Amino acid sequence: MLNEALLFLLDALLQPFAALLLLRFHLQWLRAPMRNPLGELIMALTNFLVLRVRRFIPAMRGFDIATLLLAFAVEAIYLSAVLWAQGFPFITFPLPGLLVWTLVKLLKISVYLLIGALFVQAILSWVNPHSPIAGLLNVVTHPFLAPLRRRIPPFGNIDLTLLVLLIVCQLILIVPLAWLENLAVKLL
Repeated sequence: MLNEALLFLLDALLQPFAALLLLRFHLQWLRAPMRNPLGELIMALTNFLVLRVRRFIPAMRGFDIATLLLAFAVEAIYLSAVLWAQGFPFITFPLPGLLVWTLVKLLKISVYLLIGALFVQAILSWVNPHSPIAGLLNVVTHPFLAPLRRRIPPFGNIDLTLLVLLIVCQLILIVPLAWLENLAVKLL
């Protein structure tokens, strides 16, 4: 019972924090405007740690390496704690497997963040296309939708590229990332 409570706390606190850090990294990488309610929330929740780490790890070539490394570290701590709570026999610490598994999990979280952005963008396009976070979502999804929009014309006035990208994201989660995750778990 105590292990279930610990796993719940890990899933409720550490995993979302790693996703927030990764989202912050992606938004800065894509040069998304952060002067909106969502951007300000992400900054407020992560600044306490990111600003301290940035003193030691500067940005490189426009990438916020400090935030990415923090997301990697938080996810690695999360996965280690989950293994420990599930009774993994730590005869030797499985560092290579843990590093690969952490990388794969961050890739999965990135795809899930894109899927979430696509869903929110689709809903906002029906309900309130001029909301404060519409520009942010457009910046996030445009690099992925633009190549599809060049190849797939709209049918009537309906843009199907969003649906095609959702299908592609699901296929990426099912085939290569699931295979990589199974491979990483075998390294443990």
